[in-house]
Amino acid sequence: QVQLVESGGGLVQPGGSLRLSCVASGSIFSIAVMGWYRQVPGNERELVARIINGGGTSYGDSVKGRFTISLDNAKNTVYLQMNSLKPEDTAVYYCTTDVKLKVDGPFFRYWGQGTQVTVSS
Repeated sequence: QVQLVESGGGLVQPGGSLRLSCVASGSIFSIAVMGWYRQVPGNERELVARIINGGGTSYGDSVKGRFTISLDNAKNTVYLQMNSLKPEDTAVYYCTTDVKLKVDGPFFRYWGQGTQVTVSS
């Protein structure tokens, strides 16, 4: 019932910037959390950043000070501003959300399709 559509990935040089976006749609009653994970082939996915609806944020240690997550509640859209990109940031970035579908229902986690970010000279 919930779809996450990501955009903004691409190829950038080290030190460059990218801005990812993810739009959530469907029969959503309320969004509790939206976030970003990333995964390199052969590795486990790791937390990049997450934001709760009330505004609190958390970041993975490797991106603190360089990445910024933000949420537009009216548009159900989460953004990830990535600055000072490093080759180690190369990965598939996945958007995720913890969402309630009914007023008295549980929370479910949904994932986007992923978008490739490549940092290379």
